[in-house]
Amino acid sequence: MKDADRYLKIVAWSVEDACYVGSCPGLMFGGCHGDNERLVFDELCQIVDEIIALYHAEQRPLPPPTSSKDVAYFLQQVA
Repeated sequence: MKDADRYLKIVAWSVEDACYVGSCPGLMFGGCHGDNERLVFDELCQIVDEIIALYHAEQRPLPPPTSSKDVAYFLQQVA
């Protein structure tokens, strides 16, 4: 498993922005956006990998993981 697998990655349509918006709560603020959901997810994954590489290069500990069974269970209950 890669470090990036420990973080929840979300791509959702934004009515306000009229495009897909990708984010990774707990790891980064902001995100990426575009008209193609798959391309936004691919870009988001690349950004997450780059952020994690920066953490490693600076020898800083990664933030707590956001991807877990507990998070998935919670999201299923909300839906």
